[in-house]
Amino acid sequence: MPHPRHPAELSSRVNNQLKTHLRGPGRVLRSRLPDLVYQEIWSYLIVHHAISDLTAQASAAADLDPDSISFAKALRLIRRTATGTADIPPSGLD
Repeated sequence: MPHPRHPAELSSRVNNQLKTHLRGPGRVLRSRLPDLVYQEIWSYLIVHHAISDLTAQASAAADLDPDSISFAKALRLIRRTATGTADIPPSGLD
């Protein structure tokens, strides 16, 4: 059984996954209003959590260590198999 990760290591890992893989390197947040910036950040966090949860479930089903499943590869697989995009404008901020 692998040893538990240090919180700083986890924080660095999540930051890398969000900035490098999920959002993309060099991209800035598109939102200009503070409320929309919060909404955009939360959306990245929710998607990251969903992908992490899916990889945890997949690793448990295959009896693997969750760290053995690459976040980047899981993200690419999800992007390839997604059937459409959700073009939902922010609500309640007009």
